[in-house]
Amino acid sequence: MSSILESVMSRIGDRDISQLSRTVGADENSTRTALSAALPMILAGLAKNSSRPEGAAALESALASDHDGGLLDNLSGFLDRGDAAPGDAILGHVFGERRGAVETGIGKSTGIDPAKAARLMAIAAPIVMAVLGKQRRQKQLDTGGLSDLLQRQNREVAQTAPQLGGLASLLDADGDGSVVDDIAGGLGKLFGR
Repeated sequence: MSSILESVMSRIGDRDISQLSRTVGADENSTRTALSAALPMILAGLAKNSSRPEGAAALESALASDHDGGLLDNLSGFLDRGDAAPGDAILGHVFGERRGAVETGIGKSTGIDPAKAARLMAIAAPIVMAVLGKQRRQKQLDTGGLSDLLQRQNREVAQTAPQLGGLASLLDADGDGSVVDDIAGGLGKLFGR
């Protein structure tokens, strides 16, 4: 089974990376590197949120009403528009008050300006949701199925992508038990040195 991250990355070709790099104002290599770090963090945030029944229900509702996978039918058009507003809302729900720490961490760990990392993440979030929405529809997943899928994908990422560096250490500076702190703990192998 193809992972959610593989599904996202397989849809983003070289032309799309070029467009995305122009939109965020970074070179293509930096954009690709930052995207490779941002996608697992978005996925981990979704996995953490869906581990609670109310979070899984909210995710299912969002996928059913706004993220059915249709965006994937014109991904290049979406990237050309560079509309970050839907992604801003998604990231706000996923990371809450720790969003800034995540964006700064992505920027620092990948060498991209944090403001550019924030814009990149805001553009990437709806793509992740579209892929997830399409899988939800195709596999007829309920809230439990969505949560299980995300937890499984989260574990796969942690096992297969240890090269992403020490991002987790940037996220739990205050030990407050927030979503991002929990993500960092759950992905220790993924981001650990």
